[in-house]
This record gives sequence, C-alpha cells and structure tokens, in this order.
Amino acid sequence: MGGHPTPQSLRVLVPNTEAKGNEPSPPEEKTDSPWRSERFANRVRARHATVHALLEAGHSRRSIGRQFRMTNRTVKSFADAAKPEDLFRGQWQHNRSSVLDEYKPYLDERWDEGCTNAWKLWEEIVPLGYRGSYGRVSAYLREKRTSPRPVTAQPPAPRMVTIWILSRPETLTETEQLRLKAVLANCPELDALTGHVRSFAQMLTERQGERLPQWLDAVRQDDLPSLHSLAAGIDRDRDAVIAGLTLPWNSGVVEGHVYRIEMLKRQMFGRAGFDLLRKRVLLAS
Repeated sequence: MGGHPTPQSLRVLVPNTEAKGNEPSPPEEKTDSPWRSERFANRVRARHATVHALLEAGHSRRSIGRQFRMTNRTVKSFADAAKPEDLFRGQWQHNRSSVLDEYKPYLDERWDEGCTNAWKLWEEIVPLGYRGSYGRVSAYLREKRTSPRPVTAQPPAPRMVTIWILSRPETLTETEQLRLKAVLANCPELDALTGHVRSFAQMLTERQGERLPQWLDAVRQDDLPSLHSLAAGIDRDRDAVIAGLTLPWNSGVVEGHVYRIEMLKRQMFGRAGFDLLRKRVLLAS
C-alpha cells in the first residue's frame, strides 16, 4: 500500500528494549566520550543509529518525528549528524569553564618543569587565590596523564588580555602574568604590540617625549597595520605630541572649567538669560 508508513512498519527497525524486562544492564564501559554522562551518551547513540537506520530504509523525516514524538528540528539534527559525537553541546560537554581555569597555565608550566604531584601543586595555587577543591586539581592532572593529546587551559577573553596589556606589569598578579605570557608566546604580533604599548606608556608617564621618533621607527618596522595608521597620525603633528609627552602643562584645568560652565548652563536652561549666567560663572570661579 502507498502513503505514509505505519507505526508498525517503523517499529520493525527499532530495537525492542521493553521485552528485556527488568534484566540488569551490563556495567558501562569507559570510553572516550565527549559527554560527561555516559548514560546520556548511550541514549543519543541509540537514537542516532535508529534515525539513520529508518532513513536508509526509506522513511521520511516527518514520519520518524511522529513515531518518536520529536520535532522536525530534532530529527534534522540527528539526520545531519554524521556521528553521535557531533550532537554534544552545553552542559554535557567536558570543556566547561571552572574555577580552576585561571590557574591552569600555572599548573601547565609547573607540569612542564617536572612537578606532577597533585597535592603539592594544589598547595602552591591556594596562596595564589584558588578556592576550589583538591579533587578538581587532581582530576585535571589525571587527565593530562591519560589524555592522548595535551590538555591546555581555555584561552582568556580578549577583553581580559587587553586589560593585562594596558596595566602596569608590576600590578599584575603572578597568575595573570603567567596567562599573559602564554598568550603572547602563541601570538608574535600581539607580543610585538604589547611591547610598543608599554613603551609608549613609559614615555607618557615618565615624560620622555624625546623617545617618540625612535618609537615611531620601531612601530613601522613591525607588521602591525593598526599601529601604522596611529603612527602616521602622530607623525603629522609630531611637535605637539612631543611637547605633550615632555612638558608638565596640560589642558586639564581648562577642560574642567568648560565642564563646569556646561553644567551651569544645563541647570539654568529656560530659567534666566545670559546676564545671570555670566554672574554665576564669575562667582563660581
């Protein structure tokens, strides 16, 4: 008969798990599953195999969705996934953020130095601010011992890296310095940018404007287009920039008076004329 397949025809390819009764299930084997819960992983694997078996048998996605009470989007996800591992996401993933992430660069460095004792490393990171358990440290190191590929910490957010670069090096904690060092080691362009930023900050804070020409030459030698445009803008007004980096005077006082006058204008808007505004400005000086 033509038309849509019946539920009975769909069940032919579906394993009958109810017929097994209450037989005890065999213990779950340890696998390299990307899921935190092996029970969840097994359910997804079984459903993935069933959906693909029905599709190969000629059943439509809509009929499969009706049989298993799945939405079209869910059926599409199973059908489009070449293997069950393509479906994991969210809370079932291993690579979720944890309180240990901030200290993983330190652990990695100490691991590379030959220190593999979990208890000792836990004692070392507690004074650095770690508030997690020893078990979390032990699990991370155990994964490093057994994983076929090296386990590394998640990269920090770009905003955090920017804060580290713009901060004085001596104000960064030991953990922050290690994480920044790891980031710069993997990105030569960012390492060069950090050097130029800190060199300019030193000129600015220590009034060393005479170093500006050397700084501009050093910037042009690196392949950093964003800094090249900045250097070109500074070069067009080099004398003024050198004066600003050298002389102790600035326009801060003038800007303060301008801001105060604007505040008075907003307070008196629609209430009085220029004469009263003039008196208030002069009396407040």
